[in-house]
Amino acid sequence: MQVTVEDITVVKKKLCVEIPHEDVLSALDKAYAELKKKANVKGFRKGKAPRSVLERHFKKDVHEDVTSKLITDSYPKAIEESGLQVIETSDIDNPELDTESAFTFKATVELKPELPEVEFSGLELKKTVYKVSDEEISKQIAMLRKHFAKYVPIEEDRAAEIGDFLSIDYVAFEDGVPSGTVEPVTDLSIKLGESGFSDAFDQAIEGMNAGEEKKVAIDFAEDFNKPDLAGKKIEFTVTLKEIRQEELPPVDDDLAKKMGKFETLAALEDKIRESLQDEYDKRMDQELQEQIFDFLIKEEFEVPEVLINLEIEEIVRDSEMYFANNGLSMDQLGLTREAMAEKYRPMAEKQARRHLLLGKIIDQENLDTSEEEVDAEMEKLAAAMNHPLEQVQSYYKQNPGKIDGFKHAMLEKRAINLIVDKAVITEAPPAKEGPETAPETADDTA
Repeated sequence: MQVTVEDITVVKKKLCVEIPHEDVLSALDKAYAELKKKANVKGFRKGKAPRSVLERHFKKDVHEDVTSKLITDSYPKAIEESGLQVIETSDIDNPELDTESAFTFKATVELKPELPEVEFSGLELKKTVYKVSDEEISKQIAMLRKHFAKYVPIEEDRAAEIGDFLSIDYVAFEDGVPSGTVEPVTDLSIKLGESGFSDAFDQAIEGMNAGEEKKVAIDFAEDFNKPDLAGKKIEFTVTLKEIRQEELPPVDDDLAKKMGKFETLAALEDKIRESLQDEYDKRMDQELQEQIFDFLIKEEFEVPEVLINLEIEEIVRDSEMYFANNGLSMDQLGLTREAMAEKYRPMAEKQARRHLLLGKIIDQENLDTSEEEVDAEMEKLAAAMNHPLEQVQSYYKQNPGKIDGFKHAMLEKRAINLIVDKAVITEAPPAKEGPETAPETADDTA
């Protein structure tokens, strides 16, 4: 067997594999010998049909089978002989078999790029230190108060005002007949000014009294966030049933007890602080990683298309899961997988570069992980997911291909920690007092 390599790009090559003529003839002889044992040919007892007859009846099928076997048997050996680090075979041609000559086929392969040794010791990094403020705790407590708020009828006799909480019924009409897309609704609770319909809808209801009915015509914009209303002119017959006001619970131990596992307000505040600080710690780690990769990826290198596509697939799959968890689909949002792939390709390529760089450091520093460490990491994962450890372990036993990815992710974390440990880190407070928006995690404390 003769193997030659043609360059396409740095990370894409074409393997040309030539199998000697005598090997082709030998493979054909074996194929016809096996066929002769089991072929049913009219006029001949099984096993007695001559090869010439077999060739006349079965040549096409035999040639296809031999071609497939020649490629299957020789291709792994060809890759080994070439010395290439193949991560994906994107195409193998399937030429016709010629009994008069050697058999030659070509395969297009993508390679893991050869990166130079990564110098990472002594990186100068700036760590912005975020600390949870008392004001942020108060904001989270305020969110909890709203979560447990009661909405009681107003005592005074007055018309609806912006900020009131209303109970309404409505029937929608299009061109004078009941709408086929907007169903009638009863006992809908809205906050006037934030109803989710449109400013015009809220303004039309403002000033109505409890028990009053009113017709409200609304032209919805083409880009309105509710697809069933976007671009339509809808006339609503609205009945205002009740005007309510928000009644917030006091900030005390009883509020904490409503969360189900806290006895005191102080315990609840401690948990909120811990949750917020966890989010800030993740942010600090992420900012350090961004700096690390900015320093390390100073020179561009070509990334195999297969790795970029894998990252794109993961991004799109995560997006689909996020939409599904929120009761949406890509079709409802006017998105396609193709459009998503194009939009997120730069992000995917960047992520693929990072994985390749970390992989180089893992190899360079001979990083490894023990079974005990894998078990410990699985325990952490199970705790974080609130699943039994046995369930997580069972998943990986049933999906053995996933365990290599799990271990590699551990090694990537170890590589990042190694870089951080050898870096020169200067700590500094944030430019403002805390990030612009604190993580909204109050409900997670439950």
